[in-house]
Formats: sequence, structure tokens, C-alpha cells
Amino acid sequence: MKSGSVSLRTVKVTRYVSPLREGGSLPAIAEADDNFLYVLKFRGSGQGVKSLIAELIGGELARIMGLSVPELVFANLDEAFGRTEPDEEIQDLLKFSTGLNLALHYLSGAITYDPLFLQPDALTASKIVWLDSFITNVDRTARNTNMLIWHKELWLIDHGASLYFHHSWDNWQNQAEKPFAAIKDHVLLKWATRLDEVNETMHELLNQEVLSGIVALIPDDWLLDHASGLDPVAVRQVYTDFLVTRLNNSMIFVNEAKNAGKLSL
Repeated sequence: MKSGSVSLRTVKVTRYVSPLREGGSLPAIAEADDNFLYVLKFRGSGQGVKSLIAELIGGELARIMGLSVPELVFANLDEAFGRTEPDEEIQDLLKFSTGLNLALHYLSGAITYDPLFLQPDALTASKIVWLDSFITNVDRTARNTNMLIWHKELWLIDHGASLYFHHSWDNWQNQAEKPFAAIKDHVLLKWATRLDEVNETMHELLNQEVLSGIVALIPDDWLLDHASGLDPVAVRQVYTDFLVTRLNNSMIFVNEAKNAGKLSL
């Protein structure tokens, strides 16, 4: 799903197919009422709705940047859905995830990206490194690439570990202007040799209107129970302000990535 207008479909989950026991979030393969399979991310997982917010923002940014990401959809989970689930852990997860969740289109037959078998072109690598620096994504390392090969193309998945400022919240302004030191561990860093070019393009592509349009997609009820005590409108504004501030100071994280790249060669 490449560039275009920012919008998400809503589907209704009709069948729980199987769990994907990765990390602590227990995503699952599920079928929806459109007869497609999805990787379902649950609001009731240990990481909660903040993981879904990061997934939504990161995935939609990647799409607008022209990177390949599975379609994101809102997935509605009925209250009665998990009552017949025999696994108590999964039953609890489903019970606490009633309502709107987030899902990614399931890429059937995709394989995990391995840099030993596929080296991306410099522009693609630079776009991905720029994106992950921008949204402070700590989870695109050799240990866990969070990328798939599907139909001989590189696809990005799982941005839930991004935007870690929202786990503390009080110092978001300071976090927005910080370099991203964790980029030194990025699996594509050594191929990201066109960061200045990508940075210039991203300033033409992204602006406050585009960023606020992505943030506007966040459902209000994902923002209601917030430690900051702010209402959903105010919380949504902080997400927008963080992204705009970070974009305006992008040379800070671009230079960090360039210097880290030199050390990785």
C-alpha cells in the first residue's frame, strides 16, 4: 500500500485462526468479514493501545513515503468473540480487547528478511533508516528485523516499539529534538548512503497537514485512559507536535545515523 490519501477501513473479526507467540503482545492470525486474513494486534495486550498508536503512525508514515507495508485496518472485536476459546490466556486477551483493535493484512507465504540473502538498494535502505530514526523505532535490528520478503519485495511490519516518548510523556519536547542513538544497531544502516537526499525529499513530502492527518486517525477511545490526564484532543495534538518538531530538527537524527553508518563500515 503506497502513497495516497490517508484512510483506514474497518473490518469485523469473525474467526480467531491461530496465535503468533512473539514477544509479550500475543498477536494472532484472524479472519474478518471481508474474508481476508489479518495479523491482529490487540488493545488488551501487555503493551496496550500505545503499541497500536505507534503501529498506526509508523505504518502510515511508511506508506506515504512509498515503502511497502501491509494494509492497516481497524478490526472490531465483538464482546462474545472469545467465549469459546479454550486457552485461558488467549480468552482473557480477547475479553480485554473488545472494541476497536488494529490489524495488518496477512502476507501469506512471506519469509523473514535476512540481510545475508538480500541487500536493499541504497535509496530504500536510506528511507527505512530515516523513518526509524524519525519515529524512534528500536526494533529493526539483525536480531529482529521486522521486515518480510513477499513476492520478491521488502515489506515493513511491526512499528509498535516506536515513539517511546509516549511511555513517559512529560518530556516529549526534549525527546523530539534528540538524536536516535539506537540507530547504530539498525540492520540496514550500512546500506543507507543516501540519507541527505531522503531527508530533503521527506521535507517536501511531509508537513504539519500530512502529519496531523495521520494522527487524526487515532480513535478517541485509544486516547481516553491516558496517564497525562489530557483529553483526547490534547493528546492527539501532542503526537502531532512531536512529529512536527522532530521533522523540523531532522538533521539531528540524520547526522547521528550518518556518523553511526561510518562506524559500521
